[in-house]
Amino acid sequence: MPSAAPDVPARQETSSSGGASGRRGFTGDVLKLVTGTTFAQVLVVLASPVLTRLFTPADFGLLAIFTSITKVLSTVSCLRYEFAIMLPEEERDAVNLLALCITIVTGISVLCLPVFLIFEPAIVSALNAPELAGHLWLVSPFVFISGLFVALNYWNSRSRQYGRLSVARIVSAVATTGGQLGAGMGGFPTGGALIAANTLGQGVATGILAAQIYRDDRRRLTRLVSIHRMKALVVRYKKFPLYESWSGLLNVASWQLPSLLLPVFFSPVQAGFYSLAFRLIMMPMDLVGSAIQQVFFQRASNAKREGHLADLTESVFTILLKIVLFPMLTISVIGSELFAFVFGSAWAEAGFYTQLLSVWAVLWFISSPLSTIYMIQENQGFGLKINLANFVSRLVALVTGGVIGSARLAILFFALAGIGVYGYLCVRLLVFSGIPAHRTLRIIFRAVLEFIPLGILLMGLILLGTPPIIHISVGLAACVLFYVYLIRSDSQFREILTGLGVKGR
Repeated sequence: MPSAAPDVPARQETSSSGGASGRRGFTGDVLKLVTGTTFAQVLVVLASPVLTRLFTPADFGLLAIFTSITKVLSTVSCLRYEFAIMLPEEERDAVNLLALCITIVTGISVLCLPVFLIFEPAIVSALNAPELAGHLWLVSPFVFISGLFVALNYWNSRSRQYGRLSVARIVSAVATTGGQLGAGMGGFPTGGALIAANTLGQGVATGILAAQIYRDDRRRLTRLVSIHRMKALVVRYKKFPLYESWSGLLNVASWQLPSLLLPVFFSPVQAGFYSLAFRLIMMPMDLVGSAIQQVFFQRASNAKREGHLADLTESVFTILLKIVLFPMLTISVIGSELFAFVFGSAWAEAGFYTQLLSVWAVLWFISSPLSTIYMIQENQGFGLKINLANFVSRLVALVTGGVIGSARLAILFFALAGIGVYGYLCVRLLVFSGIPAHRTLRIIFRAVLEFIPLGILLMGLILLGTPPIIHISVGLAACVLFYVYLIRSDSQFREILTGLGVKGR
């Protein structure tokens, strides 16, 4: 079984010079995660044009409401002790933290069942979603399987068994997408069918990951678990439930506010538009960013102890910016036309939402993997403040748009609030890691400069009144050429996307 930390030679090379060996290990772990996620996301992309023609925006809105409820609860289903699994040097402590997480999530999910059965009428009425009635009992099992998956996921990251997670994600995508397509084509194109398929997919993913971990690690897990040790770790890592639980709850609740408030002020249709826009504009995060986050968390924990956190953070920041900025700026120009072409004219409004959200998505994509820096430094108080600012600013933004009576303004205000908070977060995280401001500005300037020629061309074509298919073709072709250029010219980018080894520094 691989150790929880990188091998000593890789550590020495990375800490002293940021050499090829350390980078190769980092990108190799990222690739193991990206492989499974890539397959899953490609499947989602291929199925989406069919699903958007089988199901209505209102159906997707119902799924978005259910998903928002379960995500909020799943976030605190382990009281955030799952983050602590990565931190102990002794394996027995990590094992007992995993056992603690499983115990907590079981208790919380059991408590959820009577609550949602009793208060279902009041909940569906408050959310202006009567079609949700009869489906809220699924919240309890969904919270259990998703919370268990999160705990197992962090154990997996500590053990650096990233291949397991790839398998789970692939099987989950097949089960979810297959269930949705089967329901739609089989005469059940309803929001309830989307909810059931999502629950199925999450359950399959959790079962696959749990089976793999039990097969490989059961001796260690059963031998080292101790109730006495679990109690001691509850106290040792009490900052996670005291600070990070509230921080995480505020963070996820702020993300889910559009899906919960748009139906209240308007209808589930607007939630459906936002749901599709959000899912597809955030696909880079699911594809690469989440993999980088998991590997970065493990490596940054070591880098902090060894004194080279700034070098690692700058490298990851640069590659994140290269991955996301060019395509998101392209979406900011042609998003509405692209969605209408791919998903049908009924979904053009969702494309307009992506235009409003694109710049904010860049900042979020970058800050999300790097946000583990403050957890590594056990500065959970800072995370709580950021998430409180996020929640309050987004709540004010959406309520203001709702009172005005414009869903578009609500999304615009939501995006502007995110730009302010996540822009500040990015700056602080880079300062925490020791990167000088002038170096950060130089990296950003170079990245923006690469998009300017395409931006001018697309705006010119739009002003000339050329057909939308021309704008879409030019924008997509430019993105492909841009990534081809990066693959050919940037060795680190090439490692992440193709798995090619680094010949030298």
